Amino acid sequence: MINVEMMASVLEALPDPAFILSRSGKYVAVFGGRDTRYYHDGSGLVGLTITDLVKTEKANWFLGQIDRALATGKLLVEEYELSNRDVKGLSDEGPVEPIWFEGRIQALDFQVDDEDVVLWVASNISERHQLEVRLRELSDTDQLTGLYNRRKLERDLSGHYQNFVRHRVPTAVLMFDLDNLKQVNDAFGHHVGDDMIMAVADMCRSHLRQNDTACRFGGDEFVIALPNTGHEQASQFAERLHQSFAEKLSRFSVGASTATSSVGVTIMLPADGSYEDTLKRADAALYDAKRLGKDRVVFAD
Repeated sequence: MINVEMMASVLEALPDPAFILSRSGKYVAVFGGRDTRYYHDGSGLVGLTITDLVKTEKANWFLGQIDRALATGKLLVEEYELSNRDVKGLSDEGPVEPIWFEGRIQALDFQVDDEDVVLWVASNISERHQLEVRLRELSDTDQLTGLYNRRKLERDLSGHYQNFVRHRVPTAVLMFDLDNLKQVNDAFGHHVGDDMIMAVADMCRSHLRQNDTACRFGGDEFVIALPNTGHEQASQFAERLHQSFAEKLSRFSVGASTATSSVGVTIMLPADGSYEDTLKRADAALYDAKRLGKDRVVFAD
């Protein structure tokens, strides 16, 4: 039979830390955390509260999870991050990457000092999280250019469309391809054609804002999504990008066949039933640019 002393020894040997937390966020007891690769001794936390240690926004999140666990009586599993910026008394300068945890929170059927309490087991999942992020990046990235791929673009465009429908946040879409790529491939080989495609990708990156999305849509066709961008801004952006292409692609020209780009531009419109309608209109504008002689920007309303 396992007695009280044995059970206490078992709890102390737990690799991950286990906290007994009150509804008000007080650390009632701390067990385990013996995996010294990830955790420090947490016994000094007993008697302190979450709000003593963590800044307001993050502390409110923790307290919210405790309330949810007590209200539902069910096991909650939540992933969360903690960085030096969340902890009181620490400098904002520190490790760039936050530490990621999986918290398992379960209401307990007793009180401590007349307060309901929960068991909160925290597991350091930083390595797993980083791997998941990397795998997600790989699944969303075009291998040749390092730009996003079509799957990532469609996911972003779907979100932009929802913001447009609900909040009228404008989004512009550019679709463009390379003129005379076949002649470059035939004259110099496909590796030079790939260099041309990668040069275009680098130029896209140099023009993008943080929330813009550029993707290789397929072959030599690219799409850029510009959130919070209306007609005039989109037109100016497209002209600047087209001019950059003209300057950088000239070295890939073959005789009379000049390496240039054709660009179609549009913005999301109230009549669009989905982001696909916007994308189709950008594609039609690109087709018009080709039909009109290539090496130009065409805007479709």
